[in-house]
Amino acid sequence: MPIAYLRSLSGKERQPAANHQLGYSLCFIAGAVNAGGFLAVGQYTSHMSGMVSSMADQLVLGQLGLALAALLAVLAFLSGAALTAIQVNWARQRQLHSEFALSLMLEAGLLLLFGLLGTALARFFDWLMPLTTLLLCFIMGLQNAIVTKLSHAEIRTTHLTGMLTDIGIELGKLLYVNRQPGFEPVRVNRRKLSLLLGLVGSFFAGGLAGALGFKWLGYATTLALALWLAVLAVVPLWDDLRALWQARRTAR
Repeated sequence: MPIAYLRSLSGKERQPAANHQLGYSLCFIAGAVNAGGFLAVGQYTSHMSGMVSSMADQLVLGQLGLALAALLAVLAFLSGAALTAIQVNWARQRQLHSEFALSLMLEAGLLLLFGLLGTALARFFDWLMPLTTLLLCFIMGLQNAIVTKLSHAEIRTTHLTGMLTDIGIELGKLLYVNRQPGFEPVRVNRRKLSLLLGLVGSFFAGGLAGALGFKWLGYATTLALALWLAVLAVVPLWDDLRALWQARRTAR
């Protein structure tokens, strides 16, 4: 990929087209991690609705340990999102190019950690499995906050409920025929519909790739996902490192 293109994807200067293209990539990765993570730990970790519902169910059933596990998963997701906000604001105050790329590179590193944990999961399942679940929830919170921040909440990547709702609304507009005189026809936001369909399709494609990858390659699949994220993030980070080096050289 050309350097300028990678810079546009994760740099601080944002354009709608770059937001959409980055959103497709991150949706694919979220789908892969969610599906592959299910094969690893037996839970989907990208959406918190199920976690909160599970917490309520387990409390009613008197399963306090399981309720606590669900609560910790929600807190891990929240912590990931909070860390992204801290990183973005820290980098923004210092006028860094990598205000979003920092979190993407951190996600790449955490995915590698997930792969390393996975290699030991079979031997130490009882205590590594809960840690692995929390790590995946943290990664998903981190990632969802990245694309939410850079797109001003236009794009989400780790859960589909809102996107599918919006797709249904736009399809309803498309199918509705207004026969009442004096009323303007219902207008379909085709740009939004196309974007949402692309994001959902990317998540599904990522889910297929993640499930197949974990089935045939195991935790080595995380290496490809981490490398993809690192490539997306590396150019703005390099821009900042080069600027820092030049500033220190000038100050001597």
